[in-house]
Amino acid sequence: MLDLLENRTSVPAVQLSEPAPSKAQLERILRCGLTAPDHANLCPWRFITIQGDARIALGEVFAAAALKENPHTPAEKIARMQQKPLRSPMIIVIVATITADHPKTPEIEQVLSAGAAATLIQLAATASGFDSIWLTGPNTYNEDVKAALGVSKADQIVGFFYIGTPLKAAALKPRPDLSEHVSEWSAPFTAL
Repeated sequence: MLDLLENRTSVPAVQLSEPAPSKAQLERILRCGLTAPDHANLCPWRFITIQGDARIALGEVFAAAALKENPHTPAEKIARMQQKPLRSPMIIVIVATITADHPKTPEIEQVLSAGAAATLIQLAATASGFDSIWLTGPNTYNEDVKAALGVSKADQIVGFFYIGTPLKAAALKPRPDLSEHVSEWSAPFTAL
């Protein structure tokens, strides 16, 4: 498991092809997301799967959102927006379902929990032999895209996971130097 964690890498969506996870594989991958840390047991996540012709419909949603945002968007950009969901055989939309004004769990913790669920889903996909990439961008924050996906205004899209079988083995990504990201706190503790 540690080798899998140390060597996981994202694969560009255009390099993901069929097959996508089967129904049984997908259920197991998504169940892994349910194990995310979750203060107060709010289960602040929802997963929306998109595949087949639904990807074409999602492309239309992306294009309509771009045109509404800027009616002068060039036709080439609109065409690219329509094609985005077709880059991989499956997309999982990760949504943070927010409980407003929770007495124990502020909104940021709920979003972080959904992000942890997303990470676990990505790791489970890798462990199942699939590759993926977690993408955000303007569609993640667009209210029309959220509405089309049935995401309430109060909730947040954490990202779009493009998942499939890699066309070629992914190159290992250079990792940062651990020493640049770790420090040890050793100041003496003084009671207040």
